[in-house]
Amino acid sequence: MKICGLNKTTLLDYPGKVAATIFLGGCNFRCPFCQNGALVLHPATEPEITQEYTFSFLQKRRGILDGVCVTGGEPTLAPDLADFLREIKEMGYLVKLDTNGSRPDVIKDLASQGLLDMVAMDIKSCPSAYGTLTGLDSPDMNAIQESVDFLLHGSLDYEFRTTVMKELHHKEDFAAIGQWIAGAKAYYLQAYRESPDVIQPGFSSCTLEELQEFRDILLKTIPVVEIRGID
Repeated sequence: MKICGLNKTTLLDYPGKVAATIFLGGCNFRCPFCQNGALVLHPATEPEITQEYTFSFLQKRRGILDGVCVTGGEPTLAPDLADFLREIKEMGYLVKLDTNGSRPDVIKDLASQGLLDMVAMDIKSCPSAYGTLTGLDSPDMNAIQESVDFLLHGSLDYEFRTTVMKELHHKEDFAAIGQWIAGAKAYYLQAYRESPDVIQPGFSSCTLEELQEFRDILLKTIPVVEIRGID
């Protein structure tokens, strides 16, 4: 496992909690709008933070931080993720996993071991648009669907979320998403923000009014839909 980043304090990444965020390198998607491009395209060249340093930091912050978010890249690709999370849980922290949902067996295994308290799963778009949004010719939609079903019908706390771009998302996409994850407990529309590390620059955020229009479509089938990232 390669730890490529550590955000020592965040009030945003774990809803309602004071947390630290750990960034792991490597991803099996190539989403053109990804803002962690270096972690995805060339994680081997990124600086590394040792597990020893990470655990030492978390030990010192016990009683100050509530939880730890583990993100990427795609963290479920890390072969020793379970052992890593177990160390964090043994310190008394809540653990939130950010994932693209492509490895449902890993999510289920971590959950069965009691190593997850929350999962945030990216919904890139409606299923028919996943190829464009993930940068893959044939994304495994059966795996994505399995992760969606596990969260929708299980007991683990979760949220679904979509980073929204004017060029890649339309009303019809959100109508389809609303049917796909109908009844989801929480779904967030995240306004796209350009960054120097984005894989393919040039996308733009929707206006607040456009995001609110998408939200209204989703509220027909999802009880809690909120907008993030608009100043």
